[in-house]
Amino acid sequence: MPKGYWIARVDVRDAERYKDYVAAAKPAFEKYGANFLARGGNFHRLEGQVRARNVVIEFPSLQAAHDCYYSPEYQKAAAIRQEVADAEMVIVEGI
Repeated sequence: MPKGYWIARVDVRDAERYKDYVAAAKPAFEKYGANFLARGGNFHRLEGQVRARNVVIEFPSLQAAHDCYYSPEYQKAAAIRQEVADAEMVIVEGI
């Protein structure tokens, strides 16, 4: 079964409140087996527009990635994130 991945590009507007998002999201990530492959850090723009923070999260399956995002636990965290950051997020099936 292919793994699932969240790919997120984020500009944080309020770093202190973003910490609340990270704390609120943790239970969902633990429940659905999230493994962070990239979480911020240095990057090099190759093409197109960029955001300040890039995140890649691996899940055991595409279904787990989907279920995590739509879970009540993560939706509480997402509400916080949407107040304090601008982001694009996709779920991608691994090969």
